[in-house]
Amino acid sequence: MLPERSHPLARAPLIDKSNGWLEQAWDKGWLPPPSLDPHELWQSAAKSVGDRAHEAEIAGRSPEDVADFRLRLEKLVTAIETEADLNPIGRAMAWGQLVRVIRNRLRFGVLWAEKPHLLATKIAAPIIVIGHMRSGTTRIHKLLAADPAHSATRYCDAAHPVPSFPDIRRLKGAIDLMMMRRINPWIDVIHPMASGEVEEELGWIAAALNHSIYESQWHIPSYSAFSEARDPEPVYREFSRMLRSDAAHRGLADRPRVLKVPAFSEDLATLLKHFPDARVVLATRDQEAVLRSAVSLVANQMAIQCDKCDLDWIETEWRRKLALREDRMAEALKNWNGPTARLHFDALNADWEGEMIRTYSELGIDLTQQALKAMHAQMAESQSGHHVAHAEQLARFQNSLSPAP
Repeated sequence: MLPERSHPLARAPLIDKSNGWLEQAWDKGWLPPPSLDPHELWQSAAKSVGDRAHEAEIAGRSPEDVADFRLRLEKLVTAIETEADLNPIGRAMAWGQLVRVIRNRLRFGVLWAEKPHLLATKIAAPIIVIGHMRSGTTRIHKLLAADPAHSATRYCDAAHPVPSFPDIRRLKGAIDLMMMRRINPWIDVIHPMASGEVEEELGWIAAALNHSIYESQWHIPSYSAFSEARDPEPVYREFSRMLRSDAAHRGLADRPRVLKVPAFSEDLATLLKHFPDARVVLATRDQEAVLRSAVSLVANQMAIQCDKCDLDWIETEWRRKLALREDRMAEALKNWNGPTARLHFDALNADWEGEMIRTYSELGIDLTQQALKAMHAQMAESQSGHHVAHAEQLARFQNSLSPAP
């Protein structure tokens, strides 16, 4: 049984115990405090590829992409050190995340140096779900991915993107989630996950240091501003390389991949330039409902890694973020003439099957009985998930969140 989440910034008792243990271990010299210096992070990660580190950094990538990642790393670390005010477990998690990102980047370089043909993999036109987080994108994503004619990224692929031989990523993903649930017992209420199940590709753009995953867990406004103002081309070139490699490794290149990351809305023009044959599904929902749910998610993430989270700042920042994404999404769609369907959160709640039938028709895709049967199974499974409790949490938090201005 899940413990009650009494406030948006509530966290598991294990966090405070872990903070105390780490602080003592660092003070007494039992363990060295993790360094977030970019050079030291790189050195720690590069051990996994030995003397191939230079080759691994540049293989398959343009000089611009190599330089962009290095600059993003420097800017991100500076923001963490000067703005995030991380507690001990937050600092340890930041070190772990960044070393893992660099290590995966280098391992991809080794893979592409040895198998450059992966980068030329031709993939079927994807179906891209666009919309703010908490607007129903996950449900739409999973319904579309349930269709046997489509393909999707699994949690284990998103978290461990480098193909392995033999492929043990599903086991790694299961271990990740087991540990995550210890640290954050409400994670499945907010965003249910399973290692072999459908998952968004947030980890893939985070692998190129797009700001989205980092700003949702750390107070780093300077990095958000830097990344929002920067050309996202290098991020989506890396994303495309990863997608093609995954499709080739898993034998899914001929099946349309259903892609979904809420941050896509921020960079939609660039994303559509990389996938001009895509079909687009737009998820919409009342903006205040989206905001409240987004604040709940971000507060849950930040509270683990910082002892002085400001709920008012989170709400103000995410009101700004949602407006920015709305504007950029609208601008990108002005010049988009590809197949497009719009789904509203409330309409999907009222009649998901009717909405999916309409969506398939507007996208020009055949909806088979086999696909419908799989969607019914997906909906039946989701009804028993922990995520249904999030609405109850939001009702409980009503007095913690400000009314609309």
